[in-house]
Amino acid sequence: MKKLMTGNEAIARGFYEAGGTIACAYPGTPSTEVLENTALYKDIYSEWAPNEKVAMEVAIGSSIAGARSLAAMKHVGVNVAADPLMTFGYTGVNGGFVLISADDPGMHSSQNEQDNRYYAKFAKIAMIEPSDSQEAKDFMRDALEISEKFDVPVLYRVTTRICHSKTLVELGEREEVGIKPYNKNIAKFVATPGNGRKLHVIVEDKLKKMEEFSNETHLNKIEWNDKKIGVITSGISYQYAKEVFGDNVSYLKLGFTHPLPFKKIEDFAKEVETLYVIEELEPYIEEQLKTRGINCIGKEKISNIGELNPDIIANSLLGIESEVAAAVAELKEDVISRPPTLCAGCPHRGLFYTLSKKKNVMITGDIGCYTLGSAEPLNAMDTCICMGASISAGHGAQKAFNFHNVDKKVVSVIGDSTFFHTGILSLIDVVYNKGNSVTIILDNRITGMTGHQQNPGTGYTLMGEETNQIDIPNLCKSIGVKNVTVVNPLNLKENDEALNNALACDEPSVIITQWPCVLKKFSKEDKERFDCTPKSYEVNEDKCKKCKMCIKSGCPAISFDEYSKIDKTMCVGCSVCAQVCPFHAIEKVGE
Repeated sequence: MKKLMTGNEAIARGFYEAGGTIACAYPGTPSTEVLENTALYKDIYSEWAPNEKVAMEVAIGSSIAGARSLAAMKHVGVNVAADPLMTFGYTGVNGGFVLISADDPGMHSSQNEQDNRYYAKFAKIAMIEPSDSQEAKDFMRDALEISEKFDVPVLYRVTTRICHSKTLVELGEREEVGIKPYNKNIAKFVATPGNGRKLHVIVEDKLKKMEEFSNETHLNKIEWNDKKIGVITSGISYQYAKEVFGDNVSYLKLGFTHPLPFKKIEDFAKEVETLYVIEELEPYIEEQLKTRGINCIGKEKISNIGELNPDIIANSLLGIESEVAAAVAELKEDVISRPPTLCAGCPHRGLFYTLSKKKNVMITGDIGCYTLGSAEPLNAMDTCICMGASISAGHGAQKAFNFHNVDKKVVSVIGDSTFFHTGILSLIDVVYNKGNSVTIILDNRITGMTGHQQNPGTGYTLMGEETNQIDIPNLCKSIGVKNVTVVNPLNLKENDEALNNALACDEPSVIITQWPCVLKKFSKEDKERFDCTPKSYEVNEDKCKKCKMCIKSGCPAISFDEYSKIDKTMCVGCSVCAQVCPFHAIEKVGE
């Protein structure tokens, strides 16, 4: 049977068909749907971990126990998981292990566009790159078999276009491989310096054997056509190159990209007159070719900035400018920019509006929907570095201000899932080192930015089971925070009082805003605890003084034309605008 599938769906299917049993991840675009789909198969145990390092370690433990295992994360998540990855590259596996690294060229939903192919080289592990959904499924079986054959973790590198675009996939049956026997092996799995020195020698030998395999495997294939031009490429770049050149050039399509098949590459290069290396982002393949004296053309023609596409290749290598690309560029000049904004009714808006009114305050932010609090008109965030950095960076900034007698307070803002991810240790650092910054935990009862995944604070697992719900206020108290306040973020008076009290403290203080994401499908606990009844507001034209204060709340449901107006199809009745209006011109519908 054939089915139209995204790359992420196909990866999950491939893991299922290959007999995979343990899958773990932390949600992050563009990788999130891998675990959401493995969870649909009853033969696979799937879980959300608090962060990528934990997800990696859970999957590593499963592999050592003998199960075929998978960890999935976005590219920056691999940074968090790099510590266990580097050691696992030395120890090797028992059951097959695959790490999904979903890179994000073009930064569609990320703070950088790092090229994680270098991680495979850095960690001395195998790497596979599919170029469409069919390969995303099929190569998963190869990855797990390679992992077990060479006793090595496999980095499965995909990108946004592979993850989210759809192609036809021919489905197969599941192969039950069970669990491999577990035997205690201290020399292999206890990574002391003494063992590590011996393991490093073994790793280098594995790399030589994998390079031999790379030259022979069906994952790396040559497509001979006209030999005037040869193209070496991998992943989605292969599809782009085919769209531009068709069957007019010869291709060396690489699916197994670490170690590279240098003999096959050298043989291919000798047969063509001009050799192009077409790859997205960094010159990972090109650098290694040039190091070996293989003449090729790559990044001197194609930029390492931004997402690649056929128009860029055609323009860079053939001097052909696409009519569509030119039309789009011209159209962009006439289109008004519409940046993302917090949703109408977002529980974070009231808090950020209150923060925007506080003077002489530095606001360190974090990764999540609430990063949009940095945008106009709220303009209520000064930094965004990486997950969990708001609290620790805020602590550092406050220490710097205090040490140099600068009269400025620091407020750190972090979401509930991000707090569980890496914020807890940062808050411990504040308490341990006697900091006096203010931490605000935005608890919207779900992992919002990546599409409503469960987390340790929601009371449910990925597989829908009820579980222990981590109590954030008591957690903060248990690590030594004495000043913990819980507020309704839609109540501006509560926000203001809590902030004033916290800013006056000379010791750690935590404010927890609790209100469900406006887009969330409410759990029974939410309905019991919060007033989730739909409401809406409207502007009384007779009272409106056209001061535009409501516009400064940043709500996309509010516009101004002669007087303020509220789009009833968007308004959910959060009441922030009504509290902002100094003339009481915004009234609840029906009152």
